[in-house]
Amino acid sequence: MDLKEIQNLIKFVAKSGASEVKLEMEDIKITIKTGSEKTETTIVQQAPMGIPQMAIAAPIVPVETPVVASEAKEEVSNYIEITSPIIGTFYRKPSPDKSVFVEVGDTVSTETVVCMVEAMKLFNEIEAEVSGKIVKVLVEDGTPVEFGQPLFLVDPA
Repeated sequence: MDLKEIQNLIKFVAKSGASEVKLEMEDIKITIKTGSEKTETTIVQQAPMGIPQMAIAAPIVPVETPVVASEAKEEVSNYIEITSPIIGTFYRKPSPDKSVFVEVGDTVSTETVVCMVEAMKLFNEIEAEVSGKIVKVLVEDGTPVEFGQPLFLVDPA
């Protein structure tokens, strides 16, 4: 089970309103608990021989979006959001001395790397996963981002 499948499972459980879901397969055990105030996910993956098992607990905090006037909301609804697949620190450049991955006005395809999100000293390249033109960068370079937080707006037209 890869990271995207786990993330999709977390989203599904959060939307379904279930209070607890347990999934056990040959090499992985996942427990997702939701409550009125928070969602908690525990993932236990079978370790290779000689290495003790490890449990990873990650609280998922829902991101609240501000209420927007109806005119602005209609304008934004024409765009597709590129969201953060993980919690971490957002970077627009591969390194401080390099140029940014994408600028406003750049055309991107589904496999274009648009930014990096650093989590636990691992730098994860984030691909656009949509085709279109970058309309707006929603996050400042070097700031923390949450799972599912919008990073860019893309005009698919």
